Amino acid sequence: MRFDRITIDPEVMNGQPCIRGMRLTVRRVVEAVALYPDRERLKAEYPELEDEDIRQALAFAACSLPDEVLPLEAA
Repeated sequence: MRFDRITIDPEVMNGQPCIRGMRLTVRRVVEAVALYPDRERLKAEYPELEDEDIRQALAFAACSLPDEVLPLEAA
């Protein structure tokens, strides 16, 4: 997956993944999506965010989590 809107720069937010080099971390965007499920309210709080920023932040967060499929034990 390509994350062309996610930037990591040691000089910006101590190297945390950010949106387009802004001081807005991926973590903050994911948290904001949880706090503001209404996209219009989210965009009102963070007017600099674009739809693709939000999509990539969520996808980046998902890719950062381990995903392991475990077989079910037979009963």
